[in-house]
Amino acid sequence: MKQFVIYTRVSTKSQGDSGLGLEAQERDINLYLETYAEEPHDIIGRFCDVVSGTKADRPQLQEALALVRQTGSTLLVAKLDRLSRKVSFIATLMEDKKVNLTVAQMATATKFQLHIYAALAEEEREFISTRTKAALKEAKARGVKLGGARPNNQARHDAVKALADQTALKVSKLIKDHRSSGRSYRYIAEHLNLLDVATAKGGKWFASTVRNYDLRVAS
Repeated sequence: MKQFVIYTRVSTKSQGDSGLGLEAQERDINLYLETYAEEPHDIIGRFCDVVSGTKADRPQLQEALALVRQTGSTLLVAKLDRLSRKVSFIATLMEDKKVNLTVAQMATATKFQLHIYAALAEEEREFISTRTKAALKEAKARGVKLGGARPNNQARHDAVKALADQTALKVSKLIKDHRSSGRSYRYIAEHLNLLDVATAKGGKWFASTVRNYDLRVAS
């Protein structure tokens, strides 16, 4: 019987208290277990950290990994960035022969593919951060005061808008190609999530999100 150790992570205490950040992870994990996991299977442990994915000190993850190494079970996470946002950490984990890893959103991905996805995701996050800073700098150069609540909100609005425009252009060809092939917005959203491509706000893609990006480019 295949055994799983489930690990989830939320970045803030409010997400942990409310459970909102965990619901989506649990949904994806349950979907994997119902659709892809061998039958019968057994869940021998559940662990959850409330900490940023960039921090190395995650006691619950260490306990989960210890149990995986001890039992030969498989560590199951909903999404790769729930494990870590650092490609170096993921790469080290991939090299550990005592750790079996499965990502629910990428059910059939190999370790090599997961490594590639992690590298691409890290590069994307760094590029998003750089573009956001550049947009804020441009807003400041135009005379937008960054201090204070309302001006700061406007500057951030300008930065997010510019970032959304750039992201729309980046994915426009993929959207156009899929749409011309008769693919639905839902299919395209699932494809972008599978590739771990983030939206301008760093979130997941939904059918409505893809449609909005499609309309943004068209206009």
